[in-house]
Amino acid sequence: MYILYILSGLLALVASKPCDPVGSEPGELLLSLNKNLLRSLEDEGTSPNPSVHLALRLSTHHNLGMESDHLNALKTDLHTDIESSLTNSQPVVGLLALYTLALKASCYDLNTLTFTVNQRSETLLTHLKRQMELEKDHIAFSQRPLTNYYQYSLGVLALCVSGVRVNSHVSNKLIRAVGHGHIKHEASDSIDTFAMAGMALQCLKESDTQVQDAALDKALDLIKLKLLDSQRADGHMGNEFSTGLAVQALLAMGSQVQECASSMEAMRSDVRKGTYLNPMAMSQTLPALQQKSYLQVKGKECRNEDDSLVLEAREPVTVLQSHTNVALKVEVVKSHGASAVYSVDVPTGTSLVDALELLQKTNIDFTFEKETSLWGPFLSVVNGELARQTDRRYWHLSSDGNTLSQGIKDFKIETAQQITIKNTRY
Repeated sequence: MYILYILSGLLALVASKPCDPVGSEPGELLLSLNKNLLRSLEDEGTSPNPSVHLALRLSTHHNLGMESDHLNALKTDLHTDIESSLTNSQPVVGLLALYTLALKASCYDLNTLTFTVNQRSETLLTHLKRQMELEKDHIAFSQRPLTNYYQYSLGVLALCVSGVRVNSHVSNKLIRAVGHGHIKHEASDSIDTFAMAGMALQCLKESDTQVQDAALDKALDLIKLKLLDSQRADGHMGNEFSTGLAVQALLAMGSQVQECASSMEAMRSDVRKGTYLNPMAMSQTLPALQQKSYLQVKGKECRNEDDSLVLEAREPVTVLQSHTNVALKVEVVKSHGASAVYSVDVPTGTSLVDALELLQKTNIDFTFEKETSLWGPFLSVVNGELARQTDRRYWHLSSDGNTLSQGIKDFKIETAQQITIKNTRY
């Protein structure tokens, strides 16, 4: 009952702010964000992204031709990548779940899509269920999923919105993780994971095939409390890049998030400032600003859709080379604690990945390798040391002691600072 009293008060604060939007600016801002997300499909060298497709399909306005082309790219390029991962027994539940949600948002018949692994052809949903069983078994063995609880929650959500009965042992593992404080990133609560878990568990609660119980309701109440309690003074929940999912989850769980709520205004403010340049960030923010959630994929009907979204011709972009350099220090801390510090001068506005490339060219003692993800490139090997998901390790990035919320491609070096790259266990 104590949680319910606190929750009622926090929800009242969220819903109590009067809403009086000025003119048509919010609508124009959303349309601009929608177009920017659509335009990301045109970027050269960009792989098809199921999260981007999902957001475009949930949007009010569409460019059905471009969305159809992107769907075909997902069904060829991404499909092949996932099939390769499955063949090599690599955990791929998060990507498989997003692919499922993207297809479902396009009203695609999921039973007609198959993967051939070891000369055996099975449907996408069969593979997703098997991946979730592997994740569940790993939790039973080691108290954590093969991947993480964010991807695990995505898997539960994808199965649920697709009308597949979720094994109670699978759902109970997520409910227990929420209740036992396992939804963490290092020592802090993982707000985006709580948000995804909230949408997944809410879907189960609304499903006719899911047995209702007190533990599920308690987990949902706790998730609401965690999300609302994470709100900062500027309105963001967690940080700028988790607020979209947090708002989606609150909406999915039945909370009233008004258009002029501080969380909505915080996201709009960052859209104006150009914070959401990464397509993944845009894809999680756009549905929230349209007061929609991934849970709505369940009832999606692809009929009489607005097809009015048209992209204007791109203006030629002239990149002016900065003539001002800033001093950058890069500290590398390996898994056993040994550290080394390097220095390099870089032009103002250089991306972190380009700064590291410059450092690698000018200092033979510093080396790094990167891999790709839906969010962009990330560090995998630094100075010969590998940080692998299978070992529960990654390269944690911070600037002057403050954890970076952006990746190595998006973070820009604007002032003199020290970047610390630390091999970290999670």
